[in-house]
Amino acid sequence: MTRSNLGYTLRLAMTVSMAGFIFGFDASVISGVVGFITTEYNLGVWEIGLVVSAPTLGGILSGFFAAPLSDRIGRKTVLLCIALLYAVSAIFSALAPNYETLIAARFLGGMAFASLGLAPIYISEISPAKSRGTLVSINQLNIVIGFSAAYFANYLLLKTSQLDAAWVSTLQIDSNTWRWMLGLEILPALLYLFLLTGIPESPRWLAMHQRFDEAREVFSKLMPESDMEAQLAEVKRGLKEKPLPVFERLKKIFKPNLRLALIIGIVISMVQQVTGINAIFFYAPTIFENSGVGTDAAFAQAVYVGIINVIFTVIAMALIDRIGRKPLLIVGLSGVFLSMALCSYGFYKATYQLDQAAFEELQISSEDPSSLQALEEIVGKPYANDVEFKRAIVQVLGDREARAQESAIVAASIDINPYIVLVGILGFVASFAMSLGPVMWVLLPEIFPNHLRGVAMAFTGVINSGSSFLVQFCFPWQLNNMGASSTFAIYSLLALVSLVFMALVLPETRGKSLENLEQELAGAKA
Repeated sequence: MTRSNLGYTLRLAMTVSMAGFIFGFDASVISGVVGFITTEYNLGVWEIGLVVSAPTLGGILSGFFAAPLSDRIGRKTVLLCIALLYAVSAIFSALAPNYETLIAARFLGGMAFASLGLAPIYISEISPAKSRGTLVSINQLNIVIGFSAAYFANYLLLKTSQLDAAWVSTLQIDSNTWRWMLGLEILPALLYLFLLTGIPESPRWLAMHQRFDEAREVFSKLMPESDMEAQLAEVKRGLKEKPLPVFERLKKIFKPNLRLALIIGIVISMVQQVTGINAIFFYAPTIFENSGVGTDAAFAQAVYVGIINVIFTVIAMALIDRIGRKPLLIVGLSGVFLSMALCSYGFYKATYQLDQAAFEELQISSEDPSSLQALEEIVGKPYANDVEFKRAIVQVLGDREARAQESAIVAASIDINPYIVLVGILGFVASFAMSLGPVMWVLLPEIFPNHLRGVAMAFTGVINSGSSFLVQFCFPWQLNNMGASSTFAIYSLLALVSLVFMALVLPETRGKSLENLEQELAGAKA
């Protein structure tokens, strides 16, 4: 591949993978919004879980139809629709007059999460085998950059809202901080919509629809002319079967010759979520507040999560085509297991007691002067874990007031080493970023055949989104009823089980063409 060919391929990959940036921003910006809307709308734990996970519900719906639809009308057309959905959702989220409208707006934005599967499909279909892993991983890099941008924007807006400046009041950053957090997404969404107009359709999609002259023209820009005809001939050999209706193709992915690929796809789609990644990303400030550092410090530590995420994703990109997919997964899952165990231990050792000195210094932002007086009932009483302590706060203050003041009261009462939790969370993010994060999106388009790739990615995408929804939706309830220690222990155990499975079952796909992988996996036994 010449430098000009590689540059063109890289430019296309970077453009399409901007969907990852918007997804990352959209997904993690809610972490800074939760506290504001919990107080403003008086939300319970299930309502908090629903507003956080509503986009994932939208993603489940669209994820099943987006990839098959892209098989029918084209990858580029569906990507343009996705960009438009992101922009519309950001506008309505920022302007939402009530909780129900916010849920609906976030659900609409979640329908754009279909980009998680579609962008890797497009990039894998334009990439040469030897650099496919790196190029597809650009999408994951953009996701984590989006995460980081959202954490940083949230922290910046929080600090800005505390400034005593006329322009802050004029722009209503102080009174509508969370609306600004959600509204910033409009800018990258509109930019993405504009950039997508300049990309070509996937050459493999064009070939699948017998548009070989157009496919040849795109391939000519992606690779030297000497390789172009050979590549097109190989693609044609992989198109022996004519495109079938969606449900016919869905039935085909359950055939015996695809059993191993399907098992791997289902398991890795679940594992990526049930080990707790979106609990960390979407509730990072909440988790850090539970370690007693306070609201401002919690937002600042969430920025560290974003930075670590970017650094280790870059490391994964450098290694994925050198050492392979499987070694990264083994190392990463080992780190996830140990990091979640460390978080569990940190919260397990924590104790809670609001002593008299801390009570006298406690400052809570309540309009009800009796709230501070009511807390005297728990002063001096020791509590063995976070669940008991939070229940005691609710008992003396009531649900709404307890939720509003919880961060300050926990910070004044907890006896914990917060660095254990911080190291555990950062270790988890680093381990995920160099393994499950990028590897899954590289692996899934590789293991399914060309004529079934769209529907197979849709099926595994629904499983991935469904697992993500359950984690996000249940996490607030888990914290309140099971406690942080037990919740992280469950994630650690699931990572250990997943590690054993990957070590025993997963084949290596590095450096093999999509057509060769199709033949190899079809001949393997599950």
